[in-house]
Amino acid sequence: MQKLVIRALAVSMAALLTVPAAAATAQSRPGPTAPREFVALRDVDRTILEEMRYTTAHNFIGDPINGYRQPVCILTRPAAEALRRAQRKLLRQGYSLKVYDCYRPQRAVDHFVAWAKDLDDQRMKAEFYPRVDKADLFADGYIAEKSGHSRGGTVDLTIVKLPARPTRPYRPGQELVPCYYPQDQRFPDNSIDMGTGYDCFDTLSHTLDPSITPEQRANRLLLKNTLEEQGFVNLPEEWWHFTHKPELFPDTYFDFPVSRSSLTPRN
Repeated sequence: MQKLVIRALAVSMAALLTVPAAAATAQSRPGPTAPREFVALRDVDRTILEEMRYTTAHNFIGDPINGYRQPVCILTRPAAEALRRAQRKLLRQGYSLKVYDCYRPQRAVDHFVAWAKDLDDQRMKAEFYPRVDKADLFADGYIAEKSGHSRGGTVDLTIVKLPARPTRPYRPGQELVPCYYPQDQRFPDNSIDMGTGYDCFDTLSHTLDPSITPEQRANRLLLKNTLEEQGFVNLPEEWWHFTHKPELFPDTYFDFPVSRSSLTPRN
């Protein structure tokens, strides 16, 4: 009888000890992580400037975007290495690339879609889509339920003249200026003049729009030609949007967070 009591107590103690351990395991369970083919751009080329807009409130929604936990550019390695080659050529001419967005998790795309369906939220209209009715964002192709960014080979970027000038940060609530205004009037950006600001929902953002000035056209072609030499393909509706071909994951839309921890080596 005594042996049975001792055995029962031992089992009870073991059960009590395993509860905290199980709870700790559940709390430390890792989230989605990136395949090994993904890298941080800064680990491939530290000279490329990064201004990760979706970690801030300065975007067409007006809030930091879901899934952007750190301002880090993540790409597939072939895309990152192609940017390094393009950067080397631009540095010799006194310029640098600057990225605005790289890999984009599906949860961020879902955030865009939910925002686009909320027609009452138009806080950032005056800057990012002043000439577009928000109800037309899907039909006009500005918002979609899937994005090539989620496959890891697409990047939004521009060119900066060196030495790069500092720019003041966006202050929520500040007066907004249309993204198609002349460069000295719209929100300050140390990019060379591309004719519009980044993420400008307007036909003037079309890469070869005939309304831009000769200087703006030359600047866009400098970006386009430099990247095309390294295997990138431009989206004609957005001068800043390029996809490296062939894509490693042409049919996969990832949802791991934009964070250094998503790239932690795994055994």
